[in-house]
Formats: sequence, C-alpha cells, structure tokens
Amino acid sequence: MSFAKLDELGRKLEALEHALAILGADEATHMAVGGGAKRAEAMSALAGMHHRQATAPEIADWIAAAEREVLNEEQKAALGEFRRHYTNLTCLPAEFVERLMAARLRSEQLWRDLRAKNDWAGFEPALEGVVALIREEAALRSEALGLDPYDALMEQFDPGHRTADITPVFSDLKAFLKDFVPEALAVQEERRARKPLRPLSGVYAVERQRELALAMMAAAGFDLTRGSLSVSHHPFCGGVPTDVRITTRYKTSDFLSALMGVLHETGHAMYEQNLPQAWSHWPLGKARGMSVHESQSLFVEKQLGRNPAFWRWALPLVEQHLGESWSLDEILPHVHRVERGLIRVDADEVTYPLHVILRYELEQELIAGSLAVSDLPEAWDAKMREYLGLSTIDNPADGPMQDVHWPGAAFGYFPSYTLGAMMAAQQWAAIVKAHPAIDEEIARGHFETVNDWRRKNIWSQASRWSTPELLERATGEKLNAAHFTEHLKKRYGR
Repeated sequence: MSFAKLDELGRKLEALEHALAILGADEATHMAVGGGAKRAEAMSALAGMHHRQATAPEIADWIAAAEREVLNEEQKAALGEFRRHYTNLTCLPAEFVERLMAARLRSEQLWRDLRAKNDWAGFEPALEGVVALIREEAALRSEALGLDPYDALMEQFDPGHRTADITPVFSDLKAFLKDFVPEALAVQEERRARKPLRPLSGVYAVERQRELALAMMAAAGFDLTRGSLSVSHHPFCGGVPTDVRITTRYKTSDFLSALMGVLHETGHAMYEQNLPQAWSHWPLGKARGMSVHESQSLFVEKQLGRNPAFWRWALPLVEQHLGESWSLDEILPHVHRVERGLIRVDADEVTYPLHVILRYELEQELIAGSLAVSDLPEAWDAKMREYLGLSTIDNPADGPMQDVHWPGAAFGYFPSYTLGAMMAAQQWAAIVKAHPAIDEEIARGHFETVNDWRRKNIWSQASRWSTPELLERATGEKLNAAHFTEHLKKRYGR
C-alpha cells in the first residue's frame, strides 16, 4: 500500500527533523563558541540527508498511487499535504540545500559576534552571500510553483498568502498607523500629566525574573514536562513538540522586557505542544504556517499579556517573585507604553506593524535585486525616518543587523508577524463574542476557556485547512483587519 510507504517515510523524516531541531536549539543556547564550524558541518550533512530522503523520485509514484487507494478523511488530508511538501522540496537540489544550510549557520554565528560590535562592514559580505543564495532559491521555487519569486518564498512560511493580497492591506494599515501613532502618544502624555509614571526600580535579578516567567508560563498552560526556558541572543521558540525550547534575553533594569518575550514564545510553544500527536510524522500534523503561529504567540503576548484583566491576576505574582508591589494603575502605563523605538522585538502593539512593513518592503527589493546589500543601511534609515521619525544610519546594530531572520536566510517570514497580529485580534473578538465574561475568568488566573477555544479551533486542526479556511472556520469570517485597528483604538486611543 503506497500510503503506508509515505507513512513510514514520514516517521524517518520526523526523526531527522527532531535531531536538526534540537541541534539547532542547542547551537543557539549552549554550544561553546569553538563548536560552530563542526556544528554547521554536522547540521549541513543532516539537512542534506533529510532533503535527499524527502525528495526521492519514488515518492512521486507513491503519492500518485496513494491517490487511487481507499483512504479515510485524515489520510486524504495527509496525502494532500504530502504532495504540497514534495512539490516545494523538489524545487531545490540537495547540494543547494547543503550550501544554504552551511552559509546560514556561519552567517548567524558571525552575526552574533559582529552585531555586538556594531560592525556592519565585517558582516556585509556574509549577508551578501546569503542574499545571493536566497535569490537563487527564489528563482528555483518561482519556476516550480508558477509564482513570483517573493511569493514563492512566502509560500514556504505562509501557504496561500500573496503580495497582491497583503500589500494593499499593509498600505492601509501603514496609513492608519501614521495618524494613529501620534494620537496614541498624545493620549499617553495626557494620562501621564494626570498621574505621573512610577518608574521601574531597575533592580531585577535574572534568576527571580526567570522564576516569575516559569510561573506565568505554567499558569497560561505551558507543559513544563515537555519544554524548557533558556537564554539566547534573540528570543525564539525551537525544539520539537515533545521538547519545546523557549528562550529569552534578560535586562536587570526592566522585568517587562524579558517577561513579554517569554509570553510571546509561550504562545508559540503551546501551539506546538497541542498539535495532534497522532499526525506528528505527517506534514498534516505540522503548524499551519507562520502567520497562524504568530497569531498564537501574539494572542498570548497581546490579547492576554497586555490585557488589564491579566494584570489583576499577575500583580501578586510579581510581588511574590520580584518583591515589588504595584497597583494596576501604576503598571498599565508600562504595559501599554507606546514609544517610537528602533528595536522591533521591544516595540509596542501600535508601532510594531511599522517595523514589519519596513522589512517587508525592503526584503522584496533585496530579492528583486533592486536594492543591493551594500545600500541596505541607507535604505533602512530612510524608511525608519519616514515611518517612526528615527535614524539608524550610525548604528546598523539597531538597524539592518538587529534581527536574526536575514542572517538566517528567512526571507518572506516578516509579513507573518503583522498578519498574525490581525488574526489574533480576530480570534479574541470571536472568543469575547462566545464568552462575554472572559475577562473575569482571566482576572482570576483561569485560562481554560481561552485555551479550550484555541485547542478546538486552531491547535487540533494543524495543517488540515489553508490559512484563510482555518481562520474563517474558527471565527466565522475571513481575515478582517478592522478587528486589529478597533483593538488598537480601544486600548490606546481616545
């Protein structure tokens, strides 16, 4: 039976994916600096092995034969995802995958060292090498998928999303935010004039912050028997569903920075931990693209973690772990702080989409070849001045070097963040409609209703539906950006 052969193949590929995921998480958190070259070599070899097995010519025959077999609904859905994955994988020769993996890892390792030194000149050649490979990848995928090059890259992160659909939505959002950011800042100033801001004490031991983060992770629904929390240069969620690796970075001067990062990654992790275990070795059992993934992380960070009801529950925990007593009126101005800033991962809900739109526009130009890597600092600075009134021209570490995505060859990923924010707001609106008293539950530290809704409508569905279908089935309507703008106006406007 051909489907049985695909099933067996899935288990072999899952084992290699497991090894690569854990090696990758370890490389970013615990590996000694001197281990970089050999780790890149080992992961490159494993990636090549995975690619060769996943793209073997006989798989095409198995898929075609399985389509003539009697299958149940789950198997039919799994077969559709097997075909989609096979088409996307066979776009790229194994030797190219190995070259890209090696270049990506060495570029990331160099980025960690040179970003700290603000050394753009030293980093530029490595990024040029990555961009050249990504242009090559985009051309290969474009030809195989019949998509524009950038759309072909986006397809790897968000199946079904196209620039033709996203660009108009982002243009409208950009226009809204250019007016709304000054309004939100004015509202903030008015509130501070009435009640001066109580500053953070700036004395927050890392270990105490970590214990607070673990307590909140567990309360929100993270399974600590199948995951862990570490430190890295850039917060991420990695590993595998049975061993999820969350990381953050701490500032002893500001406990909210690490905590919000942890809540964001906890959202990613809970999605992974709640995917259907019976499907884990099928493409069907994987998360449905990065905008859905970001909707889950942003849901926990924004819809929950910045919700006043959440802080009614959380403040006693803060006092218990950090030894500071805060009232709701004192902490909310920090939680709802709006500020034009340089760093995307530290940005607030209002300004964050402008950071994403900036990257979305620049990376399309990089892929098209209309923007050279050498001109990136100036192009970044120009957009940052236009969108947020800030300059990065003398500080590329906080400009085009600030994110791990481009050094790591993840082009086409950035749109997912803002699409995810829109989807999270839409999911929250659906939950509030179904459960009007949800804020009262959250204020008591009860997250079961929220998690049950997400488990039923998002997590358990994995990759069974396209992103638009998944969202419409969950919320009863197609993607509607009005939920996001209304959310911002309610929380930050007049």
